[in-house]
Amino acid sequence: MSSLITEDEISHETQLVWLEDIDNLDYVRQSLDRLPTRKGRPAYHRDGRMVGYAILGPNAKPSRASGTFRRRVFWLLPHDRDSEPEGLYAKSAPAEAVDPRTLEPCVKGYKTERSEGGPPSSAMQELGITLPL
Repeated sequence: MSSLITEDEISHETQLVWLEDIDNLDYVRQSLDRLPTRKGRPAYHRDGRMVGYAILGPNAKPSRASGTFRRRVFWLLPHDRDSEPEGLYAKSAPAEAVDPRTLEPCVKGYKTERSEGGPPSSAMQELGITLPL
């Protein structure tokens, strides 16, 4: 869950790799997965699809217990808003979701009005900007 990811846990990220155009996604789900390597495309074992992942720098240390690295993986499920715009998350977002435009290496990202499905803020209304963007 994004709220459980700390800045320290992602402090060794050097790059985020996107497998899809994130400009078309209101949100992505993020999680910290235990992976066998610092870089490269990880295997994906959830329903839905992986849309991105983090690459770690050479200073990232593996877990002493498992020898794995904690890396962020970004993903979507079949019932997420990009696939079902009027579905379960039409006006909300899952707990682990963040706006992909707020993500960078070593930056957790956050929910925005866009990722939450609106309503737009008064500033957006004053500028004539409507959701979805």
